[in-house]
Amino acid sequence: MQTQSRITPFKNKLNSPFIKKGITVLQINLGKRCNLACTHCHVEAGPKRTEELSPEVCEQLISLIHKFPEIKIVDLTGGAPEMNYGFKPLVEAARATGKQVIVRSNLTIYFEDGFADLPEYFAQHKIRVVASLPCYLADNVDKMRGAGVFDNSVKALQWLNQLGYGKEPNLILDLVFNPQLPTNENFSLAPEQTNLERDYKMFLQEHFNIVFSNLFTITNLPVGRTKMHLERRKLYTSYLQFLESHFNPDTVEHLMCRDELSIDYLGNVYDCDFNQMMNLPAKNRNGDLTVSKLLEADSLNLINEIQTAAYCYGCTAGCGSSCGGALL
Repeated sequence: MQTQSRITPFKNKLNSPFIKKGITVLQINLGKRCNLACTHCHVEAGPKRTEELSPEVCEQLISLIHKFPEIKIVDLTGGAPEMNYGFKPLVEAARATGKQVIVRSNLTIYFEDGFADLPEYFAQHKIRVVASLPCYLADNVDKMRGAGVFDNSVKALQWLNQLGYGKEPNLILDLVFNPQLPTNENFSLAPEQTNLERDYKMFLQEHFNIVFSNLFTITNLPVGRTKMHLERRKLYTSYLQFLESHFNPDTVEHLMCRDELSIDYLGNVYDCDFNQMMNLPAKNRNGDLTVSKLLEADSLNLINEIQTAAYCYGCTAGCGSSCGGALL
């Protein structure tokens, strides 16, 4: 295991206590079941994983969604969130209470047995689709996500376009870019988001007649399979140092952990999805938090200070990175 001794603790970079704003986003990781096993997956999801939401936690989350009107967005992720227990009940609870629903979809799930209804279901409920397409070149996508993934992703995007996604204002289709995982110390941050979005739109329109709403550039955080990849190549510490060297204090105000709660399939509460994967739970004066404790307290705002780690430099490097792309 490589040491982090040469990395400045993240909270030492901050000028003031790192505290939450009011909670408006509920991000729920429904489980680790997925039809893909991508090389960069920070969740380490895959076809052999069985962990998923329980009926009991699903009911608690539905109660939470109904109870707190300040929640404006319910963001469903996984694994492939669509494969895990509770996906449709959570969608319908959120839409019934007027909240925006985001599904973080790998696109290929629509071609698996039992999931061909998803594109129409998404359109019916006006779900915002955030779809992983880490490059617009087939070789790069298949290398990261598996053989044939690019072709199925193209077919899925064309299918969503036919339903009005990327065209109608209430059918939002966003794509996510991840850089290739580094194989040496020639590290780089994601390209400038606006310019890369223009390139994606031109290429996909010209070659596949695909349109979409927004491109999000997301930095590879050294968590999950990305961390393992870096450790195998003895790049983990040097990558963290690279991220720290590009720390941008202007990003801190806009970090996604400031106004969201991240919930795992067991009902535990975290400040963000990366802390969830690294088992760094959110805390208040009475210890770790769960969905049932939020319901008992009749409040979402129980966290004193956001938990931080060295990988927080990934969200604050350069233009910043979040589940909604660049921060600046």
